[in-house]
Amino acid sequence: MNLTLKVWRQPSKSAEGSIQTYEAKDVSPDMSFLEMIDVVNDTLMEQGQEPIAFEHDCREGICGACSMVINGVAHGPNKATTTCQLYMRHFKSGETIYIEPWRAAAFPVLKDLIVDRSAFDRIQQAGGYISINTGCAPDAHTTQVEKDAADAAMSAAECIGCGACVAACKNASAMLFVAAKVSHLGLLPHGQAERKTRVLGMVEQMDDEGFGACTNYGECEAVCPKSISTRYISRLNRDYLTASISSEI
Repeated sequence: MNLTLKVWRQPSKSAEGSIQTYEAKDVSPDMSFLEMIDVVNDTLMEQGQEPIAFEHDCREGICGACSMVINGVAHGPNKATTTCQLYMRHFKSGETIYIEPWRAAAFPVLKDLIVDRSAFDRIQQAGGYISINTGCAPDAHTTQVEKDAADAAMSAAECIGCGACVAACKNASAMLFVAAKVSHLGLLPHGQAERKTRVLGMVEQMDDEGFGACTNYGECEAVCPKSISTRYISRLNRDYLTASISSEI
């Protein structure tokens, strides 16, 4: 396969960026998208040019680091797929592929395709935890959890915090991420003690970070590599309303 790549290049956070054109030649259809960029970078370095900077870690769809907008879609054309799990067989030889970073004020570009997602860390620190004394692990059956609640909590916990929801949203909203993190703990008995302070703290931090509001556009669910449902946003809104009223009484 031979491809033309249109890649966003930006040398630093303060510098202006632009789209640059590169040729990816003799690409195997069995390569992952990141492996294809690795090959392009090898060629660039052999020519004495700066390689394309991008994030990656596990390359197994677990860490969420491989954040790229491919042909206008976060993580590329395949549903429930991270960029590192996207294979070149899903493209055609001779195709032109546009590769850009996440686009959101709360995710400033650091270099090329790398953005600063530390805003998510600060939201998590604002309440995405359970304050308990640690010690010996309790027996599995010590705290009973209903199956429906356990299943829903596990589905929410699948969120890897990649930020695709933000990149896809026209308002750059982080509601799906926050909803998943709030629901993950709020659905379990272990998280009930801090349920109200959790949702208030995390939503407040989300607003402070500059993320936009949710207008039920639905693209966040469509591009989420873990298929997190927007139903969790409804749960977040209910929890937030309940906590807000309780705090005012």
